[in-house]
Amino acid sequence: MTDQATAASGWGPDGRRAAVSVTFDNLGEAMDLATGAWPEDAPVGQHYSITEVLPKILELLDRQGIRGTYFAEGWSAEVYPDALRALTEHGHEVAYHGWRHEHWRDINNANAERELIARGVATMRENGIELRGFRPPGGVLTPWTLDILREHGFTYISPAGQQAGMLDGLVALPFRWTAIDAYYLFDAFAALRSDLGDGHAALSPDRMVIGFKQAIKDVIVGGDTLSLLFHPFLQREPDHFEAMTRIIEAVASNADLWCAPCTEHANWALAHRERLPSNPNLDERSWQ
Repeated sequence: MTDQATAASGWGPDGRRAAVSVTFDNLGEAMDLATGAWPEDAPVGQHYSITEVLPKILELLDRQGIRGTYFAEGWSAEVYPDALRALTEHGHEVAYHGWRHEHWRDINNANAERELIARGVATMRENGIELRGFRPPGGVLTPWTLDILREHGFTYISPAGQQAGMLDGLVALPFRWTAIDAYYLFDAFAALRSDLGDGHAALSPDRMVIGFKQAIKDVIVGGDTLSLLFHPFLQREPDHFEAMTRIIEAVASNADLWCAPCTEHANWALAHRERLPSNPNLDERSWQ
């Protein structure tokens, strides 16, 4: 989408210059189990990101009048149904992030991927949630992802990339690596930081705020859409949470932005698909 086209049409019901979603990834122990950081035989169900951090996030979003999207693993729906219920009761969308945070680009056949998606759709439905969006762990799709998602009624995907668009009938609402808290704060992102010119060492929360605000400024200039991405497991530290708060406050106060859950951006895009490019460029880099 060109800046001129966006200026003429705008995003959302009020014709804002750009669209932003506040999103979250990883629910409970799912990712740690997938990476081996959580022992298979250790108790689950009381992870600090759920018991301590999630209530604070819900309070923050309520205070700022923001509804967001939480990309949750299907496994976590069996362990944390109350957390899912709290999210939906506060007006947020629950979307899909794999069964147990499988590194998506490593799935090597369509049958395995179809089973992971079907299992998650069924488990979420048992909890009263109809999935419409998918974010692949690691940020990269497989050759079969789009076909399988369409089979299950998904309307959008959120992989790594720079530009919203249409991909085989699905809306692509990408995230940018420099608009992720983990890019700045998580040691495991060292290689990606180095690849993008920021060195191996973790960066400061203040540097995170600068990077997010620059991404927001860029998306307003470009007249596009942007997913801001936070991980509750990284938000236990007070300075991390304070940085996230500053970013969310900046979004809530910016009149150029239409801030809504991803599914609302996708529905708007489907109704105005002629304004979006076909086959937008996605990012094949991954932090894993």
